[in-house]
This record gives sequence, structure tokens and C-alpha cells, in this order.
Amino acid sequence: MKIFNHVEIIERIKLHRIWIESIGEQGEKLSVDEIDFRGFDLTGYPLNQAFLTECKFDGMNLCNMDMSSSLLCSSTFKNTNLVNADFYKADLSYADFSDANVQNVRFAKTDCSEAIFLKANLENSKLISCSLYLTDFQNANLKNVDISLSSFEETFLKGTTLTGIKGLEEAFIKSINIGTLENPMILLGEKAREWIQNKSLNIKSCSEGDI
Repeated sequence: MKIFNHVEIIERIKLHRIWIESIGEQGEKLSVDEIDFRGFDLTGYPLNQAFLTECKFDGMNLCNMDMSSSLLCSSTFKNTNLVNADFYKADLSYADFSDANVQNVRFAKTDCSEAIFLKANLENSKLISCSLYLTDFQNANLKNVDISLSSFEETFLKGTTLTGIKGLEEAFIKSINIGTLENPMILLGEKAREWIQNKSLNIKSCSEGDI
């Protein structure tokens, strides 16, 4: 793996912007791995259609950032401000958004398999047509989130705020986990859907236990 210094990374980001603006006629598509972006000012630089695997964006202000159609597997966004960001058709498998502010974000057609949103604030975001296999939303805020056509399978929802959830009738609910990884409490099919519906309406369920 080639190691890039700060100046080289900035140059590659600039080339990526030219590549996007010229629709691939000029510049060069950004493709990097294991880069720590925490010391970079990314203001004004679009990061859509990029390959950014195992990169660190923790604690950064990426409000309004376009990361659509990007490969972001295993990258981390802990405590990051991502309000109004765009992850349309992005690959976020194994990405970590713990404690991040991801309000009003578009995750449509996004792969969130095994991504972590522990204690994240996703209020008013769009989780439309997403893969949510083993996605961890424990203690996260999903108030008014649209989950239309998204696929739930062993999705972690312990302590999750689901008030006003939208699109539940159109979502594919195979299973959810209202326990933990160590002590799972799996609900299947219609029982899982009913549990989410009750949480959306703030109705207590006998399946909730200590939740």
C-alpha cells in the first residue's frame, strides 16, 4: 500500500473534484485506504464516487458533504457532524457512526450491513431501500426516519428511539434483535414489525423487557 503525505492527499482530492466536474474527462478518481482525514479541511471538496476504505473522519464537520456512490467500507465517523450529508448508493458496510450527528441524511439504496450507529442521531433521515443486516442502532435516535423498502435482518434496536417512523408497511422485516450481541432477543417477521410499530407510537410491548 502506498503511503501519501498531507500535500499529496490534498492534491488527489483536488484531482477528484476535477474528475467529477469534468465527468471523468480530466483529473483522477480518488482511491485511498486507511487515511486519517481528521487534520484535513474538506470544505468545498465533494467526496462522491470515491474509494475511501478504512479511513478516519472522526469528530469532523462534514455537514452537507456529498459521499454518494462512494465505497466507505470500515471507515469511521465517530462523533462526526454529518447533518444534511448524502450517502445515496454508498457502501457503508462495517462503517462506524457511533455518537455521530446524522440528522436529515440521505442513505437511500445504501449498504449499511454491519454498520454501527450506536447512540447516533438520525432524526429525519432517509433510510430508504437500505440493507440493514446486523446494523447496530442501539440507543440511537431514529425519530421520523423513513425506512421504506429497507431490509431488516437481525438489526439491533435495543434502546432505539423509533417515534414517528415512516414507511414501516413497505419495509422488509425479516428479523430484529431487541437484545444485545451477547444476549440476543430475536423477533421475527410480523412480531418484529408490530414491535417497531408499537415503539413508533410509544406503546409498551410485553416483548420489551427492560427496553
